[in-house]
Amino acid sequence: MQTLVVQATARGVMTEGLNSKQRRTLEAIYTNPVRADITWTDIESLLRALGANVSQGRGSRVRVFLNGEKSVFHEPHPQKEVCKAAVKSVRDFLENAGVTPGSL
Repeated sequence: MQTLVVQATARGVMTEGLNSKQRRTLEAIYTNPVRADITWTDIESLLRALGANVSQGRGSRVRVFLNGEKSVFHEPHPQKEVCKAAVKSVRDFLENAGVTPGSL
């Protein structure tokens, strides 16, 4: 499992172990108003980089386990972008798993 080192700086959150696209995805998830242009592949890449166990369930279900928290998300189809409600669900999951820009 990869260790995530996070530091708060004057310019925002600096996360080591995440590439720039993953950092942008994390910022996009916590942007208000909620964005509807985040792709599922970007979210899945972020979750894996954070050390989450991501596995395919039945149909379009995706099971995610991170820091003792479990959740099931639905991979969007046929579109690539995740709807706003799903972005909120991912945000709630990350908060429960202890991955929030404010706490990092």
